[in-house]
Amino acid sequence: MTMELSSGAPKPFFSFSAKTALFALIGVMYAYVLVTNESFLFDKSNPEWAHIAPFQMWLLPHGLAAAFALFLGPFQFSERLRRKYLTVHKTFGYLYIAGCYIGAPLGIYIQRFEEKMGTFSHSFTIATVMDAAIWVFATTMALIMIRTKRMQQHRQWMIRSFACALIFLEVRAITVFFQLPEAAAEAVVWACVAAAFPIADLVLQVDERLRQKSRTARA
Repeated sequence: MTMELSSGAPKPFFSFSAKTALFALIGVMYAYVLVTNESFLFDKSNPEWAHIAPFQMWLLPHGLAAAFALFLGPFQFSERLRRKYLTVHKTFGYLYIAGCYIGAPLGIYIQRFEEKMGTFSHSFTIATVMDAAIWVFATTMALIMIRTKRMQQHRQWMIRSFACALIFLEVRAITVFFQLPEAAAEAVVWACVAAAFPIADLVLQVDERLRQKSRTARA
């Protein structure tokens, strides 16, 4: 994936400090979810292992694919990486797409499995389907845009795609931080799904305002 820019194009996706702060916040959320919600990964005696045992063979590729996409996503917005190491940028982009296309469907399958086990309701499965669907949709649109050389639209859809990918972290971080009961998780999922595109578009609008200010300052 690539977003080639002409020499006269505005450079930043956000200013350096704002972008750094944004991804630092996301990094903190990664770490917070890992040491709270996903801490069972480091403790073989945790009862969560017994819970996931029936679908563990599907959970591993799902978790690895989604985690891979979450890790690689921020690199797609690195101007330096794109300018100096275009091949790496493209490779990371296609690996991100693979993570989405593997992680999202497997997430639906696992959720359906948990519904059959009686762990979650059918409506929770529907929420999971919507979560996966908008992530796959946004990622596919980003792929179509780059394959047809529409760089600006590609960047916009990649931002929307990553906003959808972050739902995985947001739901876990919110439920743990606010100590919400498991029954409230479904509402949190729906809220994050509903907010994903509007938040991404807000980021795009702020970015455009900063670009306009930069163009005005140079004029």
